Amino acid sequence: MPKVTKAAALKYHASGKPGKIEVVPTKPHSTQTDLSLAYSPGVAEPCLEIEKNPQTAYEYTVKGNLVAVISNGTAVLGLGDIGALAGKPVMEGKGLLFKIFSGIDVFDIEINEQDPEKFIQIVKAISPTFGGINLEDIKAPECFEIERRLKEELDIPVMHDDQHGTAIISGAALINALDIANKDIKDIKLVVNGAGASAIACTKLYIKLGVSKENIVMCDSKGVLTTKRTDLNEAKKEFAINTDLTTLDQVIEGADVFLGLSKADVLTKEMVRKMNVNPIVFALANPNPEISYEDAKVSRGDIIFATGRSDYPNQVNNVLGFPYIFRGALDVQATVINEEMKLAATKAIAGLAREIVPDVINTAYDINKMTYGPEYIIPKPLDPRLLTTVSLAVAKAAIETGVARKIISDWELYANSLDEMMGYSNKLIYRLNNVIKNEKKLKRVVYCEGNHVNMIKAAIISHKEGICHPILLGSKERIKNIAKDNGIDLNGVEIIDYRNISEDERRIKYAKILSEKKSREGICYQEAFEKMSDRNYYGMMMVETGDADAVITGIYSHYRDFARIALEVIGLRPAYKHFAAMHIIQTKKGPFFLADTLINRWPNEEVLIEVVKLTHDAVTYFATEPVMAMLSFSNYGADDNGGPKYVADTVKYFHENYPEFIIDGEIQLNFAMNKDLRDRTFPFNSLKGRDVNTLIFPNLSSANISSKLLMELGMVGESIGPIQMGLRKPVHFTDIESSVRDIVNLTTVAVVDAIANRQD
Repeated sequence: MPKVTKAAALKYHASGKPGKIEVVPTKPHSTQTDLSLAYSPGVAEPCLEIEKNPQTAYEYTVKGNLVAVISNGTAVLGLGDIGALAGKPVMEGKGLLFKIFSGIDVFDIEINEQDPEKFIQIVKAISPTFGGINLEDIKAPECFEIERRLKEELDIPVMHDDQHGTAIISGAALINALDIANKDIKDIKLVVNGAGASAIACTKLYIKLGVSKENIVMCDSKGVLTTKRTDLNEAKKEFAINTDLTTLDQVIEGADVFLGLSKADVLTKEMVRKMNVNPIVFALANPNPEISYEDAKVSRGDIIFATGRSDYPNQVNNVLGFPYIFRGALDVQATVINEEMKLAATKAIAGLAREIVPDVINTAYDINKMTYGPEYIIPKPLDPRLLTTVSLAVAKAAIETGVARKIISDWELYANSLDEMMGYSNKLIYRLNNVIKNEKKLKRVVYCEGNHVNMIKAAIISHKEGICHPILLGSKERIKNIAKDNGIDLNGVEIIDYRNISEDERRIKYAKILSEKKSREGICYQEAFEKMSDRNYYGMMMVETGDADAVITGIYSHYRDFARIALEVIGLRPAYKHFAAMHIIQTKKGPFFLADTLINRWPNEEVLIEVVKLTHDAVTYFATEPVMAMLSFSNYGADDNGGPKYVADTVKYFHENYPEFIIDGEIQLNFAMNKDLRDRTFPFNSLKGRDVNTLIFPNLSSANISSKLLMELGMVGESIGPIQMGLRKPVHFTDIESSVRDIVNLTTVAVVDAIANRQD
């Protein structure tokens, strides 16, 4: 991770608009009518409704999505008691994290008051504004009483994240670390160094997870908490033990787990060597841990190590928890964040680390592969799956424990709404998965490039999510080695070694069928048999003969090669002379359908007509009415040569022969997408008043470049494709750079294509 300098940090906070957050209107406000609705007189109506029924504040105001991040600046980030105003950048930063990770709005509130009772009364007085309260950077022991009182006296979720956030995340890490170390949580010896708010909260949560209180030793800056000491506050007394041992060096011997929430360099290599076999060390002091990563790894080869830093493996970072805990609590209008909700979050985070890591996470952290093990015991903060995984777990726990005022019954719909809110979702994929769920038997999908790690991961995910029965083509030994190297369990995946002599019977069958089918085109049996050593021929013949229902290929091959094979083996749908490909891109404005993005380089009028027909059918099948714009660099006859003329003639053909098609062109992209501009400039257009959702490009270059530009600029949430249109059976082609998620999405489309193909 690049070093953060003082100059860079100050410039970041001061450049442009100072600070890190702002308030943005969510309703129209450009006309006098808008303003009358937003304020006087229109605002009186929701006020009166809330007066009659306070619960309607969740319906008419932002309360249900608004959290207060509140601090008095007495324990800021390791900076100590720097005061309320000096702590404001941290509170703004917390607000930014809430927004970008869970879509929650935040007001940061810095209260210049250190008296606990006065602080409590101030927070209570402003609490009607908010759906939840995140207490932050308040020193111990005052923070314990402040949180306890506010939880008792308010009817909205209150959580002191410094206590419980670290407890929840480190608790998840502990569950997995013990699993990897093959240790029973009931039997471990735990040594805690630090006795502040975080340390005590962590220890209490660990006890709820199963750690025996009798096996816990806690130390503060003066040594072991013992019953002989007279300087302990009530919070520390709970963990005082009867012992003559007084130092960390003495009590660390034989320990299974060390939890540090204290200061740098208090744990030495020698101390680590005194610990039990497979020691677990959570050195969470920031910015410098109790022992450095390098020293810890040198001290023991069997160590499982975590810090609070992002530049080392296993970062215990509160951002894994608080955005999603509050998200789940707010969405069911919970009255409290109780212990069951915290435990649910802990277990959900732990479980997520055992799943296959998405490509987006490997890419974000510039790591080739992350798999569950000593160097990966908790998810990374940028893992988008945390949103649904943790929020759902917390919301369910709130409902089950009776603290929710709103009940969620359709959890799949809720998860999809979360993804959609944060731009992770694709309604189309959600809809298609519902189609698949209605099938009694899983479709068999062949992944031709079965020895590519992305294909293997996609096959596993598709199996686990109930999308298909996956078949990998390739060397069994090689696929198993790749799976082992990447920590992938191949259970549920079929492997066919298509070049192995044991598969000759099937190769003979396919060769006979192909040679008979193509005998008048000069393909003899021997040539057909040789072709069966090609993964694409073999996979497509599986589909052609009914041994499989769909095929995915293209991550290695050039599209011209597999397109040629597809035409030879599968052939075109009746009445078509061409086939094409379409990408579906998900944006905040909904899905857009782009064609042709892969097959036809320089289409003439004949080809464009078939591309339009195929695209119209495909978009309609995806339960969307196609509103099609045929794009060009010119508008409506401004250029009557070459490509623009082909486009204009194609539009004329459809207006005359298919008047039911909603289509127009040739038209430039900006006019196609901006209906007000289009209707004002070209009032005669056939798309009048409609939002275009389908773009037909004049050639392959413009289509391919446009789709990739949108994706690279981060303007789309998710892309599906290329989806082939026009072949007789489901054969779908990936791009060479396709991610695992791309392949899974394409698999979903291929399965639905197979279902439709059967129905045809």
